[in-house]
Amino acid sequence: MGVASLALAATACGSTSSDTGADSDGSKKDLGLAIAYDIGGKGDQSFNDAAYAGLTKAKDEFGYKTADVEPTEGETDADKEQRLVSLARQGYNPVIGVGFAYGPAMKAVAAKYPKTTFGIVDSVVEGGNVASLVFAEEQASYLAGVAAAKATKTKTVGFVGGVDVPLIHKFQVGYEQGVKATDPKVKVIPQYLTQTAEEGGFSSPDKGKAAAEGQIEKKADVIYQAAGLSGQGVIEAAAKAKVWAIGVDSDQYQQEALAAYKDHILTSALKDVGGSVYTLAKSVHDGKPLTGTQVFDLKVNGVGLADSNPGMAGVTGLTDAVAKARKASSTARSR
Repeated sequence: MGVASLALAATACGSTSSDTGADSDGSKKDLGLAIAYDIGGKGDQSFNDAAYAGLTKAKDEFGYKTADVEPTEGETDADKEQRLVSLARQGYNPVIGVGFAYGPAMKAVAAKYPKTTFGIVDSVVEGGNVASLVFAEEQASYLAGVAAAKATKTKTVGFVGGVDVPLIHKFQVGYEQGVKATDPKVKVIPQYLTQTAEEGGFSSPDKGKAAAEGQIEKKADVIYQAAGLSGQGVIEAAAKAKVWAIGVDSDQYQQEALAAYKDHILTSALKDVGGSVYTLAKSVHDGKPLTGTQVFDLKVNGVGLADSNPGMAGVTGLTDAVAKARKASSTARSR
């Protein structure tokens, strides 16, 4: 059950901002879509790469110029603000910040460039020219929990979160609910890599690997990771121990960089970040820019669970249980 790109209704209109500064008359034609990556950057095989896929689709379809800009280690909100300003001044429209860390910078910059449409993934920023692209992560994670409970033989499963923040709590809660609803006897071991993103929770595969190894020592034989680039370490540890890993955001079974471990990637909790990026770009291209909060959930295929690994069929009852849970949980919310 893949996650499809979405076509959302427009909620407001806007035009372009030129590179001559804030509040300009928009004399310069829009260059196209620009995205500013979150921690981990392009190549994380997860969140940021999903955003890049959306950018690539928009570029191919609309034939315009695009830009994607990497973060810097230890950067401040001021650094993020300057990055967004630079993209808006160059004439990119829309400009999308990939990740909740762009919240403060987005709020400041969007107010200065009212003729540019801005987007932010995983956060809500108020503004007449801002589209907040948010997801029902708990719903996809619930399905991952169902799969984990069906696949475990030790009755112990793990959860590795990159950073101990409310967004990642949604992944944990949904996962735990899915596990318990499927088999109350299964134990869930949760662990967070760091308290802040600056400590590398989303960008340190070595931290992910160490956490997974610790959970495997405690008999976890299925580990779900919501940890960005750090999740690669979780997947590597699971593969070496010949237990299951569950990927996140993108279908990690399909990713070339993880090919050596794919046979141990049971499934992935999908989050259509690429679809949200493309959808916002299309709305601007069509002259009907989206604004306000745009929610991507099971009802609109904004989240889901990958079924690309044939190994899922070898787990008794897994496919049917996930299909049943998907239908039942399309309106579920984390408590």
